Amino acid sequence: MSTHIESEEHKALRHAVRALGRHHGPDHNRDHLWQEAGKLGYLGVNLPEEYGGGGGGITELSIVLEELGAAGAPLLMLVVSPAICGTVIARFGTEAQKQQWLPGLADGTKTMAFGITEPDAGSNSHRITTTARKDPASADWLLTGRKVFVSGVDIADATLVVGRTEDARTGSLKPCLFIVPRDAEGFRRRRIDMELQAAEKQFELTLDDVRLPPGALVGDEDAGLLQLFAGLNPERIMTAAFAIGMGRYALGKAVEYARDRTVWKTPIGAHQAIAHPLAQAHIELELARLMMQKAAHLYDAGDDLGAGEAANMAKYAAGEACVKAVDQAVHTLGGNGLTREFGLAKLITAARVSRIAPVSREMILNYVSHQTLGLPKSY
Repeated sequence: MSTHIESEEHKALRHAVRALGRHHGPDHNRDHLWQEAGKLGYLGVNLPEEYGGGGGGITELSIVLEELGAAGAPLLMLVVSPAICGTVIARFGTEAQKQQWLPGLADGTKTMAFGITEPDAGSNSHRITTTARKDPASADWLLTGRKVFVSGVDIADATLVVGRTEDARTGSLKPCLFIVPRDAEGFRRRRIDMELQAAEKQFELTLDDVRLPPGALVGDEDAGLLQLFAGLNPERIMTAAFAIGMGRYALGKAVEYARDRTVWKTPIGAHQAIAHPLAQAHIELELARLMMQKAAHLYDAGDDLGAGEAANMAKYAAGEACVKAVDQAVHTLGGNGLTREFGLAKLITAARVSRIAPVSREMILNYVSHQTLGLPKSY
């Protein structure tokens, strides 16, 4: 894939991560890959240098995830641990929180999950019912509520949970972020049985008066949505990287097959009915990548508003391009596309994730309708 607009440093990073991804390959051991990527400094490229990170941004981290995905070895927790949690703590955490978490998130020895979605709230973060109240006697926080579809809670040292606190002046609830250790009392998890084949499992969480010290609150109690979206924009950009990497991997398999598979003395890739849809899939992945690069650039430059719009568009474009690329790849291989040997069938389910999570394509279209085009809301 063309990388002509990238700096030499970015090309070198892409090349190095590609080599690591190919070395581990589609049958990789997730823990071994995570540890090696951490040791090589790839997991923390976006985190500040003074806390053991690479001092780069989401631009660099998205390259890492895309190239690992293109090699068939994506690390889903890259979206969550360094991108969402690491970014939020680096931007809004206290000095103590930064020292406690960032070096470990950067070198891979610590991971953090992220809990926002609730059974009854879905895409409406204003309806989050997980609440935090202060214990007047100790100044501790007490967190109660439920979360669903939280990735990797079993392997994460803590979960960054989005709760709500009551504003003393207005009485209304505002979002706040809390670091909840995995073994906190009253913090329970139940694994959700998914059709999706992934190394990272999905969980439903129950928080029953989970007692947290004052230092568990990340950032200012009043910053609310600003802090939340500081994590959600990187999540969208990284989901785009995940989707583009997966789409490239599927497309690569299909192109290889179309070159080699010969019927009636001609490789099937010589037929335009096979070649053109693969060319279209490649074009759409490239276009999605351009929007992802734009979103990452805006975010790293500190333009949160511009990044919000571009991150949504990138995630939308990448999700669509990924589903199309995987579908066309499976179709190119025919029956072989559904065999375990070629490893494409499992991507049919995985590709849908990029359309659904972390925000559905319909909610992105709503965002663009209202925020970009200025059309009225239906809700």
